[in-house]
Amino acid sequence: MSNFIPLSIPNFKGKELEYVTKAVETEWVSTGGAYIDQFEEQIAQYLNVGQAVACQSGTAGLHLALKLSGVEYADEVIVPTLTFIAAVNPVRYLGAEPVFMDCDDTLNIDLDKLEEFCNNECHLTEKGLVNKKTNKVIKAMAIVHVFGNIANMERVMNIAQKYKLKVIEDATEALGSYYLEGKYEGKYAGTIGDFGVYSFNGNKIITTGGGGMLVGQNNDLVSKAKYLSTQAKDDTLYYIHDEVGYNYRMTNLQAALGVAQLEQLEKFIETKKRNYHLYKTEIDELKGLELLNFNKNIRPNYWFYSLAINKEQYGLDRDQLLRKLNESGIQTRPIWGLNHEQKPYVNNEAYKIEKAKYYLDRVLNIPCSTNLEEKDVLRVANILKALKYSL
Repeated sequence: MSNFIPLSIPNFKGKELEYVTKAVETEWVSTGGAYIDQFEEQIAQYLNVGQAVACQSGTAGLHLALKLSGVEYADEVIVPTLTFIAAVNPVRYLGAEPVFMDCDDTLNIDLDKLEEFCNNECHLTEKGLVNKKTNKVIKAMAIVHVFGNIANMERVMNIAQKYKLKVIEDATEALGSYYLEGKYEGKYAGTIGDFGVYSFNGNKIITTGGGGMLVGQNNDLVSKAKYLSTQAKDDTLYYIHDEVGYNYRMTNLQAALGVAQLEQLEKFIETKKRNYHLYKTEIDELKGLELLNFNKNIRPNYWFYSLAINKEQYGLDRDQLLRKLNESGIQTRPIWGLNHEQKPYVNNEAYKIEKAKYYLDRVLNIPCSTNLEEKDVLRVANILKALKYSL
């Protein structure tokens, strides 16, 4: 379909080909090479952190973050139900179990319910926070900044300190989002908790095809993450390994893409911001549709645009609108299936899940690529208008 508008695709209009070609010409294409070091250094500089570790994927970074947070077999980790399942699966990699939390109106984890759960359903012991129902220690919580909208990290960190929990910031969707005011003014998503993890999957704001990055507050632990990600080599000449490691290192080819993409990140965010506000202007006049807001105290990266649908006012429900848009060449998708309802996790504890179900039934993500042009945004908006007025 020639006029097809995809949901979110890469934008390779910078020096990607130049840098990847250079990596190929130097024959450094695997998990060693100058571009890996360069990408790590430039990400660390951008985020204003001490160091960063380039990983095979955001999921690999989350696995390492959980492990280095002390999560072990039979522990528990608090996670949101409304997020991509990659935020949850690494808990199981370690033999631990997730406890699922609801979302609030920002689509991020509901901190009222989180604090209520910690206060009423758990008790503090010398071992840490213990779940009364399971008698297991809750070691950490994974805070996902959904669609680039930063959670209330000041409150998150206060809860974490009160209940002795480690904080893993899943900033896989939020590279470039930062606080404009408050205690963490100027701090980027992913740089506040014990660990932060980013993703460079093909649909992210910058991409390396696949890949991720890990940062953290403790430089020794971040160095340990790098050690573990490279098969825990204690002697690289004689291949001596004192611990079980992982093949989690990013390749030099991926990093070459990343360096070129990072050079364009702020331009990408400006494009996403402009398109978001154009959508909002067009959609605000349509009764029954609302483009969800980002938090006012942050500079978001505007990664994904969430369209909330009121069937009674608009005339179509989520799935009906999804089909109509796809038939018109507009790729959309619903929010992920809720994790506490996924087959591997149906027996796990899920605490008062309400709003996540509400938004699951009512939200679609609409096209948001960084190469989206004004005419594309207006075409999507005009189709939304035509669908309403044709009913």
